[in-house]
Amino acid sequence: MSKKTSTVVAVAVGLGLVTLSACGSSSDAAGSGGDSKTVTLVSHDSWAVSKSVLADFEKSSGYRVKVLKDGDAGEAVNKAILSKGNPQGDVFFGVDNTLLSRALDNGVFASYKAKGLSEVKGEYQLDGRKNRVTPIDTGSICVNYDKKYFAQHHLTPPASFDDLTKAAYKNLLVTENASTSSPGLGFLLGTAAEYGDDGWQAYWKKLKVNGVKVVDGWEQAYNEEFSGSAGGRKAGGERPLVVSYASSPPAEAIYADPQPKTSPVGVAKGTCFRQIEFAGLLDGAKNGKGGQALIDFLISKEFQQDMPLNMFVDPVTKNATAPAEYTKYAVPVDDPETMAPRTIADHRDDWVKSWTSLVLK
Repeated sequence: MSKKTSTVVAVAVGLGLVTLSACGSSSDAAGSGGDSKTVTLVSHDSWAVSKSVLADFEKSSGYRVKVLKDGDAGEAVNKAILSKGNPQGDVFFGVDNTLLSRALDNGVFASYKAKGLSEVKGEYQLDGRKNRVTPIDTGSICVNYDKKYFAQHHLTPPASFDDLTKAAYKNLLVTENASTSSPGLGFLLGTAAEYGDDGWQAYWKKLKVNGVKVVDGWEQAYNEEFSGSAGGRKAGGERPLVVSYASSPPAEAIYADPQPKTSPVGVAKGTCFRQIEFAGLLDGAKNGKGGQALIDFLISKEFQQDMPLNMFVDPVTKNATAPAEYTKYAVPVDDPETMAPRTIADHRDDWVKSWTSLVLK
């Protein structure tokens, strides 16, 4: 779930549609296994793991892991859909709850109940007993703020969706395009969850009047437009409010030199929407057994505790704890907005279409 700062920061992925010619052969069923010693993981560009942790899996399992990064999450999901039955790899990692129904409805994944699934908290198991996908990580899409800017201007940072429409924050917010970016879509869904199907459009009209700026993706919003990020400061970013992640503060602090006592980035907790990322065994995988072993590894305690400092996301298992270096700067979000995958599936396309007409025209 993460597209990171100049070095690493929050999970940010886009939803651009692409075309892909299916590759490979569909003759092998997902569970056929074979004698292959290579297992291929297809992921968005923000996949990361410590070399030592991956080496432990390869040594214990006997499989060599090949990673195929397929663009941002939306792009990667669309490629997986277009190549279903003839997948590029064995396991797909990085489909989140905003796009989950699209992948499931298109039959991208084969069912597999991962070993250790009982350790995954029930609130994250959105596919129930079908086990077509396994929850891997979680986090929150939230508005971030530049602490220095608000201190210098003697202005209280916004704390809620409603605050963002106030005159005090006019021309301060930059967000991502909901039709091309995962955090942009998550922010839209958060407003729909907050104000309902009858109220979110009125809210966005207020945001538009208040000068919200929309850019294509997270990289531009956070690392160019946002004044509080290391990249944004170098690029001359002028917006002190940005749609990003609750995990942006630890990333900004941990990779700063020297490392500060507190992060320069804050989180408006009342603007958050929960994001969950999943992995699944691709239907038609050529190394089904290797794929199953890899999914088991992704919810192992070792991998779960390795994620926070590599992908800046939170573990989903009960037996894993984030490293102290991460929790020192992390901003806990106790009550993010949520939405059932079916509700997202039923409304996502219409909401995005309406949002585009309302905000971009």
